[in-house]
Amino acid sequence: MAWASLIVAGLCEAFGVLTINKLNNSRNWQSLFLLILGFGASFLFLAYAMKTLPMGTAYAIWTGIGSSGGAILGIMFYGESKEWRRIACIAIILGAAIGLKLVS
Repeated sequence: MAWASLIVAGLCEAFGVLTINKLNNSRNWQSLFLLILGFGASFLFLAYAMKTLPMGTAYAIWTGIGSSGGAILGIMFYGESKEWRRIACIAIILGAAIGLKLVS
């Protein structure tokens, strides 16, 4: 259950990153609410996962999912570069997160 919670925390982190750009483009209460909701849920799920998982592993996987998820969402919704080197780096981040799961 801790691993599932950690994955949800990372996805909420990616959503929070996406809403930072939304808030920057349109400063309104809805954007601010979504930002607080995304990061708040992310921290809650991370805290739950860290009751079982080691802090270093949980934090590394959380940031990996959040950063690569933010980059992928930027490609999907904001027209950011789809250059192969960028995609390769995202794959390396996700591969490292999966590697931490396998050795933990």
